[in-house]
Formats: sequence, C-alpha cells, structure tokens
Amino acid sequence: MHTDVQPRGARAGAGATSTARVAVAGATGYAGQELLRLLARHPAVELTTAMSSGATASARPLPALGHVWHGTIAPFAPDALARDADVVFLALPDAAAAEHAPALVAAGLRVIDLSGAFRLRDEASRARWYPETHAVPDLVAYGLTERERGHVAAARLVANPGCYPTATLLALAPLADAGLLVPGADIVVDAKSGVSGAGKTPSERTHFSECYGSVSAYGVFNHRHAAEIEQGVGGSHALTFVPHLVPLDRGILATIYVRVAPGTTEAGLADVYERAYAGATFVRLAGSALPEIKHVAHTNFCDIGWRVDPSGRAVLVSVIDNLVKGAAGQAVQNLNVMLGLDEETGLL
Repeated sequence: MHTDVQPRGARAGAGATSTARVAVAGATGYAGQELLRLLARHPAVELTTAMSSGATASARPLPALGHVWHGTIAPFAPDALARDADVVFLALPDAAAAEHAPALVAAGLRVIDLSGAFRLRDEASRARWYPETHAVPDLVAYGLTERERGHVAAARLVANPGCYPTATLLALAPLADAGLLVPGADIVVDAKSGVSGAGKTPSERTHFSECYGSVSAYGVFNHRHAAEIEQGVGGSHALTFVPHLVPLDRGILATIYVRVAPGTTEAGLADVYERAYAGATFVRLAGSALPEIKHVAHTNFCDIGWRVDPSGRAVLVSVIDNLVKGAAGQAVQNLNVMLGLDEETGLL
C-alpha cells in the first residue's frame, strides 16, 4: 500500500497494515448503525469509538447491535475523534459535517463523510444546496467507488455519494462515457426509496400510518440529488429527477429513461457495462431480466438491468439497498480502497 493511505503510525513501505483505528460520529442514525454493524465485524479495523451527533447526549448502549457490538455510544467530542482514530466516518447532518470534517483532516485524520456537504465540486451549486460548507480540504474524492477508485485511494476526505445518485449514476454514467446518449435528449429518473432514506428523526411524512399503503412523490424540481446526478453525467442533457417514498423500510429502485442512437441494441449496452464494471464485485448486470429491490436488500450490491427498442428508447433499472450500497456499505468499500485492502473485505 502507498504510504499515503496508511493509518498514522504505520511503518512506511511496510504494505497494508493489519489494523486501522476507526471511529464513527453520528452512530445512532440508520446509516450510523449500519456502519457499526459492518465495522464491528471487519477483520482489518479496530472500532475505537462510536459517538452520537450531539455533544449533550448521554452515553448509552445500542441494544439493536448487541449481537455484533457491545460498546457504548458516547456524546460527540471531536477532540476524542482526533485522538483515538486514524479514519473517521461522519454520519452527521450536513452543517455539522461541514464544520468538523476540515478540522479533522487538518489534524491528520482521513475522513469518510456520509453527508452531502462535500459532494458537489461546483462552488455555485454547492453554495445553493449546501450553504453551510465554507471550507473544502485538499484531496477530496467523490466516493462512487467503482468509478473513482484512484481518487479515493489518495484522498484525505471522501465524500460518500447520495443514495439516489449511487443507484442512478452506476447505471447511467457508463452510457454517457461511451457517447451512447443522444446529445441534448432529456433524461428522466423516476426513483423510489424506502422510508429509512428520510433518516431516523420522525416526521409526519415518515410516520408509519402516513406511509403504509401509499406512494408519494416529493422534491420535484427541487431535490439536491439532482445536482449530484447532473455532475456525474455531464453534457447537455436536461435531467428530470423525481423521487418517491414507498412503504418499505429500505431499498431504492431507479427507473431511468434515456435516448440512445437508433439501432443500439441491448447487446451493445451489455458490452458497455461489461467493460465498465469488469472485475467490479458489487455491480451485477441483469440485462433484460430487470432487477428488484429484494435482490439487493441488506447487501452492498447494485443490480442493473436494461431494455432498448429499435427507435432508441432505452429504460435502465438500477436497485440498491439505500443504507448499505447507498450509504454505510459504500463507505466501508471506500475505506477498503483507502487502506489498500480488497474491496470485499467486511462486506461479503
């Protein structure tokens, strides 16, 4: 492993260290708990501390994870993070991540941030959607692992992608890279998420009796993940992104409507995907057998399927678990890349 990606104190040139000290801040939310579940069983890390997102919270156990982790959730204390860890996962609200991530990087830690605070590269776009982000450290990588491995390996701060952009870009970006999308043609992303994607803090929208037996659209023309998807696709395409809340606890299904050159075949798309994801353990290509959320629930897989008609209309279907590949699992996958480990470590 390159010395840049070793934990502090590792012997330069010694290769990948056997154990890295890791900490989780924001461990009581859905993504934070998923991180604890994965890291507690990860063979190459020592989970040194887990904190809530508030400094005034009382220390407490987390019974839901008693089968894998017996630690205590401590109040948020950034000084303790800097002292006790080499790599810190931030599962904090955007404003808190924007405040603390630069300081942790400056203190010599490597940070994997699950908020949106550092995902957008364009300053004007970031100011609109994440106005709390005032300082961006050097060596920031966008952590869509399968497409950004080299940047992730060298990064001091990894901005873990949003759940909707993960599902969408893994399906859409290879076609954009290959020049298969008709220039100027609209892209429509109709995406559906389980209720855990809204976070753990309850609201009227996420109350069981409001969600059960219903499907609702939200954030039309006003969802920050649209900017993240546009960043990943580039080009002159007008993107319409409409997310929906469905009565499931977890999972995302993105149905993506695009135009490709007339005569493009499903086999042609298969060739693009196979080249894009050769050797990528966590992307599975379903072809015309369109995938379903139940195929990926509780896993770090993204399953992608597609159909094309002779006129050039193409429909892509991408599914992930929003808490795993859309959050904690992808974060651990990025950790593995940063530490020079096999990407599957702790995830299969």
